[in-house]
Amino acid sequence: MKLVSTRLVASDIESMVAFYELVTGYRADWLAPVFAEIVTPGAVVAIGSAETVALFKEGSAEPRANKTAILEFMVSDVDAEFARLKDHVEVVHEPKNLPWGNRTVQFSDPEGTRVAFYTPVTEAARQRFSGR
Repeated sequence: MKLVSTRLVASDIESMVAFYELVTGYRADWLAPVFAEIVTPGAVVAIGSAETVALFKEGSAEPRANKTAILEFMVSDVDAEFARLKDHVEVVHEPKNLPWGNRTVQFSDPEGTRVAFYTPVTEAARQRFSGR
């Protein structure tokens, strides 16, 4: 099994797509007026408008309701990414080192989902992520 995509449900799909294009540096593929995908080397960020929820089960997902997930992107330089984005995004915390060997920065997308960029900075952390 391989996790390949995370889907976000958005009340304002245009601002969400613009945000993820900015932070990832990749352009979205609009597959329908209510659905877009941003394909990165590691996975896909799929963004659907609130109208797409009815295609699955009415009420099964809700925009702006997430308080449990953090989308994490491994980057080569957290500090450089922070410098690039800090004036364009809502920063949750500035770059800092975590006890498990990653340097990380965290911010919010336009609908409140947390997004983290991290760089493995210890040898143990680099080894953990060398195959990803």
